[in-house]
Amino acid sequence: MARTSSLRLLKISYLNPSEACAISFHVPASPADLLQQLGVDGIAPAGLLRSRLDVSPQTLGRLVEAAGEEVVRIGRTRATQYARTRAVEGLGRQVPVVQVDGRGAVVPRGRLHFLWGRRTWWERESAEQSQVFDGLPPALADMTPQGFLGRAFAQRHAAELRLPLRVDDWSTDHCLIALARRGEDCVGDLIVGEESLQRHPARRPEEVSPAQYPALAERSAAGDVGSSAGGERPKFGALSGGRQVLVKFASDAPTPAARRWRDLLWCEWMALETIREAGVEAASARWLDVAGWRFLEVERFDRVGARGRRAVLSLLALAHQDLGHIDTWTSAAGPLQRRPFLLPAADARRLRWLDVFGQLVGNTDRHFGNVSFLVDDSGRLRLAPAYDTLPMVLAPAGDEVPARSLAPSPPTATNLEVWPDAARWAVRYWQAVRSHRALEPAVRDFAEGALRAIEGLAERVAPSG
Repeated sequence: MARTSSLRLLKISYLNPSEACAISFHVPASPADLLQQLGVDGIAPAGLLRSRLDVSPQTLGRLVEAAGEEVVRIGRTRATQYARTRAVEGLGRQVPVVQVDGRGAVVPRGRLHFLWGRRTWWERESAEQSQVFDGLPPALADMTPQGFLGRAFAQRHAAELRLPLRVDDWSTDHCLIALARRGEDCVGDLIVGEESLQRHPARRPEEVSPAQYPALAERSAAGDVGSSAGGERPKFGALSGGRQVLVKFASDAPTPAARRWRDLLWCEWMALETIREAGVEAASARWLDVAGWRFLEVERFDRVGARGRRAVLSLLALAHQDLGHIDTWTSAAGPLQRRPFLLPAADARRLRWLDVFGQLVGNTDRHFGNVSFLVDDSGRLRLAPAYDTLPMVLAPAGDEVPARSLAPSPPTATNLEVWPDAARWAVRYWQAVRSHRALEPAVRDFAEGALRAIEGLAERVAPSG
């Protein structure tokens, strides 16, 4: 790009009888010139700005000061950059970010600045922790309302916040408005914005008993009971037995689809139990029938007791960072071991194991939002407990329950190390499903077919005799 100085050259010419004279005046750069230059680059190093504006460091400092909140300084010394900010409706140009720790105490965690080009700068306590992001920081992207409960959030708040009724239509600014004004109970341990921070102390979850679950399920189906976690299946959040839980539910409607979803809740519970028996951490869960409804109660690993929280990031949020091309949980395991994530090798192995086990138990919903990581204060990752593991291959298609079968995939070079053990536990899982007489015959028949298919494949891959 050619150098474009914002100094304006004015030339005045006049003639007298003896000679022609030309006088030139250099008009100093103004704050408007600085904003215009940053309107092109968005963010620019101090040296580049001085060159393009043809000004000294002292003059650039005065221009930045005169621009006020419209320009923000990023970094220090030779790494100094300047960025042009933008205003988000109702929020201004920046919002505070706080953390809720495991005891429920609120700790300042810097400020989030809104920059041109839909970028954000999270200004932390130290320059090393501060970072510019394209769009939202990953932690905030995870916090945005999504799935079944996201739709319920939109039903409750979209009109008052002047947001689109469909969360799928939300822009980055719409997400910021939702988080900063009604984001006091989001996934993870952060709260963004003054209004959400002020609402946080008033949020006092009330202990509920399973006897209240049917009423809460009816309210949740109507969009009245909220929580922050994603996922498409109907659910609600609750404080039960001193633990914060997500409660999935299926009604007692006498339809094939309703019966299948009831069976799948039990199958999900059994999958989590099997994973735990295999020595891989899984979310604590229990299933129960109350007044004709079936519920699956899953303890939240991003919460501690009634008020405390933990930092978590989904693979979906991390995938927007520098992980290269990843298309499966297995392909993400290697990149996540590198800096800055530093996922332990044992956790990378467990991630590959969960990917294989999920495929062998018919979990066709192994998207990047269905695996998460706990984050320590230095930003290092640890694999979070497994969740949302169930044979989605058996899920109804609307009101229909089509017949399906399982075609297990053989091992590859990337998962050969974990495949035999995952297959052994998948066999244990399908044996349990086949033996559970309360399930529909079609589900138990599917389990029998899946069992034979995995055992046959395992014998061909690693013959026992």
